[in-house]
Amino acid sequence: MTVLVTGGAGYIGSHMLHRLADNGEPAVVIDTLQTGFREAMPQGMPFYQGSIADRALVTRVLREHRVSTIVHFAASTVVPESVRQPLDYYANNTVASRALFETAMEQGVKQFVFSSTAAVYGQVDSERVDETMPTVPVSPYGWSKLMTEVMLRDAAAAHALRYVVLRYFNVAGADPAKRTGQSTAAATHLIKVAVQAALGVRPRLEIFGDDYPTVDGTCVRDYIHVADVCTAHADALAYLRNGGASLLLNCGYGRGFSVREVIDTVKAVSGVDFPVVHSPRRAGDPAQVVADSRLIRDRLGWQPAYDDLRTIVGHALDWERKLLAAKVA
Repeated sequence: MTVLVTGGAGYIGSHMLHRLADNGEPAVVIDTLQTGFREAMPQGMPFYQGSIADRALVTRVLREHRVSTIVHFAASTVVPESVRQPLDYYANNTVASRALFETAMEQGVKQFVFSSTAAVYGQVDSERVDETMPTVPVSPYGWSKLMTEVMLRDAAAAHALRYVVLRYFNVAGADPAKRTGQSTAAATHLIKVAVQAALGVRPRLEIFGDDYPTVDGTCVRDYIHVADVCTAHADALAYLRNGGASLLLNCGYGRGFSVREVIDTVKAVSGVDFPVVHSPRRAGDPAQVVADSRLIRDRLGWQPAYDDLRTIVGHALDWERKLLAAKVA
């Protein structure tokens, strides 16, 4: 029962590959390497460089490796970039996923785990977001993911396909064993950027907007450790293999931290008081997005192990120090 991991050389995908390898599960990878890193993957894992929109490539991989399940991470994921380049996001995230779905169904794949996002909710008024709330994205990134969710739902209704959609909140941190982490130099993830500022990789950190209707005027997000996201995927795979019906689930802890609270935590953990400057709001940024995570805990039995902001920051710092040491060497 081989698992195809799309985008497996990327941040979250590479963590999932290590989890599968740790569990002794056979896996194969397709990745363009446009934003991923081959060295982030476990050694010896079958790898194909290419696009999920390449139906001939995907067909060959599915057949040669007798793939039973696809875990689909491959996507463009930067919200401000999606506002500037919307058609690229619809092509990379939505159109390419449609090709993947069609090829998978033609080759008899019956199980699918899709990496979606809390960005599908858009601006929310409630303290926590549950899966029944309206989906009105405020960025092309969010819309591209929501469209892909809808395609997967409708395809599953028409064919013998079962799936789990995981709507991530703000994924952060790194592998506790330091095998992989967030390696993109121009990453926009707050904790990654703050850690880089603490280590002198960046001269300062920008706060984009301080006039939001939140506790201190800065955006509030639900930060989830990447290792716990991988646990959710492993739980989703087990659920589908046991015959579970299709599900759509939030993947977050259920509590939020403001940008300023994250900055203060990074300063405390690193021991560095790095410069912080204020800039205007960015397009596509909701004021507050925090998960209601009761459903994923109930349906998958998900039990996160790293629900602690200082731990998340500490692992991100460890990884960034490893990257710096590699540059010096």
